[in-house]
This record gives sequence, structure tokens and C-alpha cells, in this order.
Amino acid sequence: MGEKSTERREFIKRTLISGLVLSGLSSWYPKSTPMKFGLVTYLWGKDWALPELIATCEKTGYAGVELRTEHAHGVEASLSKKERREVRKQFEDSSVTCIGYGSNFEFHSPDPAVLVANLQQTKTYIQLCQDIGATGIKVKPNTLPEGVSREKTIAQIAKSFNEIGAFAADHGQLIRVEVHGKITQQLPVMKAIFDQVTSSNVKICWNSNDTDLMEPGLEANFALVQDRLGDTTHVRAFNENTYPYQQLFRLLDRAGYRGWILLEAHSNPLDKIASMIEQKGMFENFMKNL
Repeated sequence: MGEKSTERREFIKRTLISGLVLSGLSSWYPKSTPMKFGLVTYLWGKDWALPELIATCEKTGYAGVELRTEHAHGVEASLSKKERREVRKQFEDSSVTCIGYGSNFEFHSPDPAVLVANLQQTKTYIQLCQDIGATGIKVKPNTLPEGVSREKTIAQIAKSFNEIGAFAADHGQLIRVEVHGKITQQLPVMKAIFDQVTSSNVKICWNSNDTDLMEPGLEANFALVQDRLGDTTHVRAFNENTYPYQQLFRLLDRAGYRGWILLEAHSNPLDKIASMIEQKGMFENFMKNL
């Protein structure tokens, strides 16, 4: 009886010590990253064929990629069904997620023919996204044209988003609206558009624009649209501008954002792999300081 009691005390002692050690370790273990880091093939990936693009993302630890039109990876609506399956398989055989497609389709034009063309092409690329295993397509407004009332254009853009949103939902895709354009990138304008967007399948892609900092400031402007944010956020190279990224990431974290942070760099470094590794390290430091 005494021997069993001694063994029991030793077991409890070891358990308590282990618990204390693990508790101490947790104070310096890094937080699990609530957001995922990926690449937009804007400038840093535009010249890579798809196998090289995927391999580079794997090498540098980028978990996902948003593809762009007319880039060397050649993922376009002109691909055959077989070629689409091959694109999908390349991603499925890798550790890199095909997040979606970054299009230039826009819906502010007062010309009905231009508007219809943009709507039709968007639907074509939504089908492409579905075929290659992506989860959505990026679109944008680009301005509020002169000579047309602000209210009319805003209503037209919102109606267009509702139309393609319904189509995308039928194909298992999201519509990601980039906060873009000289006028339409202003958050109060984006809010006015989304006040008329009824499709739950249409979300905002935060774009880290300088206009985010206009009065009354980043936090207030973020609050205007935070309930309509989707799963993608675009950032620039962190050390090439003065945007308050740490504040943005804290706002996103507080809002429960668990989506993608996608590097859309505007520079053209000679050693892009080294630059990608540097940016990922900076992103991880931001995440540690949430």
C-alpha cells in the first residue's frame, strides 16, 4: 500500500513539473498565425511560368497565390478543359493554394455595351476559377465617371455586383471587390456601393491605399466596411512605404479576420526570392505583435 502511495505521489509530481515547464514554454512560443500570407502576381510573379511560380512560393513559404491576367503563367479563359485540369493538378500536388484570379473587370462605365462585356467576361472567368480549383475572382470599380450622377453610377456598380455574385455562388466562388480607383477607393464611397449590395457572396478586398488614412483616420474608415470584408487583403512591400500595417493587422485580428494577406508589391527587385523571404519575415513579426 505504501509503495503504491509513493508511486502515485511521484506521478503527480512529474505531472505538475511537466505542466509548469509547458506553461513556461508557452510564454515564448510564437502565436499561431491567424492570417495566411500569399502572393499576388502583380510584378514579382508576372514573368514566371506556372511551375516556376508554384515552386518559388513553396521555396519562400508563401501559402497561396492570386493569379493575374496576361502574365507568364498563362492561366486564361482560353484554356481547354484538359489544360484547366492540369493547372488544378499542379496546385493540388503542391503546398500552394490557388486563391483565385485577379481580373481587371469593372462596372462603372456609362456605355451599356462596355458594361455588358465586363459582366459576360467576369462570368467566363468565374467558370475558369471553378475549373482550376480557385475560390473566387477579384473585380473592381475604378471611378465615378464625369457627366453621370454619383448615385446612378453607384447603383449600377452595386447591381452589377449582385448579378455576378449570384452567378459566382452557383459556381462555388466568391466575388472579391478590390478597393480601387481614384474616387472609388475612398472607403465612404465603397460603403455607399455596398449599402446596395444584397448578395452575401460579394465581399470587399482591402487594398491598403493611402486614402484609408484620410480623416477621420484608419480605424474609423475600417469600421465603415469591416462587416463586408472577405478573405483577401492586399498589401505592398512592407519596407517600401509608411502605411501603418501593424495597426491594420490589429484591426483585422480584432474583427476576427482569418483570411489571406497577399503581397502586391509595386517594386521590381533583382532578387525577388530574397525579397519574398524578407517580406514574409516582416509579416511574421507583425503577427507576433498583434
